[in-house]
Amino acid sequence: MADQIMTIYKIATEAQWADAKGNGIFEGAPIDLADGYIHFSTASQVRETAAKHFANQSDLLLVSIDEKKLGDALKFEVSRGDQLFPHLYAKLSLTAVTNVVDMPLDDNGNHVFPVDLPL
Repeated sequence: MADQIMTIYKIATEAQWADAKGNGIFEGAPIDLADGYIHFSTASQVRETAAKHFANQSDLLLVSIDEKKLGDALKFEVSRGDQLFPHLYAKLSLTAVTNVVDMPLDDNGNHVFPVDLPL
């Protein structure tokens, strides 16, 4: 169990992710830079995050991150609805990324998530 990957998620635009790949590091979206840390969501939080902050936005990617590779710079802090959200007080090294998938919109304008995304 100690080696189990604990996955957290970042929703990023295609342009933000292209910049990150070009630089070899993700510095954060504008909201992250303004707040001083990179906002992440757990699997049970990411759908609500998408609906609340990215409604009807079609150029998005769901980035999966192995939280154990982030070290002590990752903090779980109380945020929306008194839930603990993961916040990274550092730049995101792409070596911690385990997967990147498109987040298309369905016919109702809702984001489509991978079927294997745990709740």
